[in-house]
Amino acid sequence: MRLILDLAITHIAGRGRQTLVAIIGVAVGVGFSVAMAALMQGGQDDFVEQLINTMPHVQITDEHRTPPRQPAEEVFDTAVISGLRPREDRRGIINPTAALTWLNGWVPGRLAQSLKTQGIIRYSSRDVGATIIGVDPEIEQGVSPIVDDFREGSFASLKAGGNNVLIGDTMAARLGAGLGDTITAVSSIGLSRNFKIVGLFHTGTTARDEGEAYVLLKNAQVLSERANAINEIRIKLNDPNAAPTVAHRAEAELGYKAVAWQEANEAILEALVVRNIIMYTVVAAIMLVAGFGIFNIISTITHEKARDIAILKSLGFREHDMRRLFLLEGVAIGTAGSAAGWVLGFLLVYALAQVRFELAATGQEMTRLPIAWSFLHYLLAAAFALASAAVAGYLPARRAAKLNPVDIIRGAT
Repeated sequence: MRLILDLAITHIAGRGRQTLVAIIGVAVGVGFSVAMAALMQGGQDDFVEQLINTMPHVQITDEHRTPPRQPAEEVFDTAVISGLRPREDRRGIINPTAALTWLNGWVPGRLAQSLKTQGIIRYSSRDVGATIIGVDPEIEQGVSPIVDDFREGSFASLKAGGNNVLIGDTMAARLGAGLGDTITAVSSIGLSRNFKIVGLFHTGTTARDEGEAYVLLKNAQVLSERANAINEIRIKLNDPNAAPTVAHRAEAELGYKAVAWQEANEAILEALVVRNIIMYTVVAAIMLVAGFGIFNIISTITHEKARDIAILKSLGFREHDMRRLFLLEGVAIGTAGSAAGWVLGFLLVYALAQVRFELAATGQEMTRLPIAWSFLHYLLAAAFALASAAVAGYLPARRAAKLNPVDIIRGAT
């Protein structure tokens, strides 16, 4: 084996320029594969993290996933019902105290109840449609993502009681209102109430910053004439991946629709899977192109070293020794290219991590490219490179093993 290794090194060194070009081709493929994987994986992780942080892991509402069975369905084997309009149940979640107590008994995380109603926010003859959310400030802080997103005021200002409201800075700009101003909230049933702005938040999500207003739970209940009612329970879990299990159990027990964050963003998560497939397909294509360079080098060496092959086989080397020799040369080029590619990939990833840019939407925030530092990316790129190198070296090695030394020597003479 040592002799075969020495012969492989001699063959590779004999064509130094072509070997260097092949190694550079593999290194570039590995380096850019690592950088691409780090950038795309980092973007995906950052996007999923934002999904997890900006929405409840499980959301229980006063809706039902399937409509209740009608009396006709109980009497007849076959019944077709159309134009059915259920009565509006303004009670929200029935017996919320018992539901919250049961959930607190086993849910591994934090939960908060709220009453969400549609309405209009009015200030100085300007109207903005909004979702008015009544919350309990004490427990909402453990669930709501806006607690740390305030530009002016704070979420704690809501604890002072009274008719206070928290709105997004985009909504405030559309209304022309500011901190300390008094706005009027009009509910969907026509009731109105004045509220003082005690906080302006900015989450970066336009739908929230210009369409949500937070008030005390009791104020939302009064505004919508739904005393002691809630229509939503939001849960933040210690382990976000456990959301489907928790949602299934809660829905089975309470009977209300419980949606995990994975279900709410199913289409987006499927798109991320497709993107990953595309990414690794591109990586494989890059490695395949690099493999053609290795194939060219090994094929040339096989052709030029035909006389050496004949001599080696005449000295007693067998076919599998010839295959091993040229396969080893291909793997050696792939290994050297992978090592150089790791260095190039690290430098590219480091350079991408230093890039800073200004968000066009706000004109104020600075951010960096989301980068995932993972040794797995280096291993996968090297595995692709070595696999393509092995395949590129095998075909010439197979041909070299089948050469007849007598025919080679006769042709050479």
